[in-house]
Amino acid sequence: QVRLVESGGGLVQAGDSLKLSCVVYGGTFSAYTMGWFRQALGMEREFLATISYGGATSSYADSVKGRFTISRDNYKNTVYLQMNILKPDDTGVYYCAARTGGPQNSPGSYGYWGQGTQVTVSS
Repeated sequence: QVRLVESGGGLVQAGDSLKLSCVVYGGTFSAYTMGWFRQALGMEREFLATISYGGATSSYADSVKGRFTISRDNYKNTVYLQMNILKPDDTGVYYCAARTGGPQNSPGSYGYWGQGTQVTVSS
């Protein structure tokens, strides 16, 4: 059984930085492409970033490109999301997910999800 646990969320001011972590238990972490998504209140879940098995390749949504960085440590079964220059529009619940098939930016392509961590950015 694969279980994902996010941490690192919190309340910050606009312009601040946060680093989210997601530890994966069970399964073979290094076999999964990993992704980060967020969901604002009343909105659909939004793709943010993805990283390949070994970490050599990553891609980002336009809304976070240049501000967010995804990385992974396959020895620690952990994927990270470094978030800089945070804006109030970045507020939401952030989820990590393990991709099991399909387009990398589609939530339906990810078969395993964490419980989410809340990020709130005040203006």
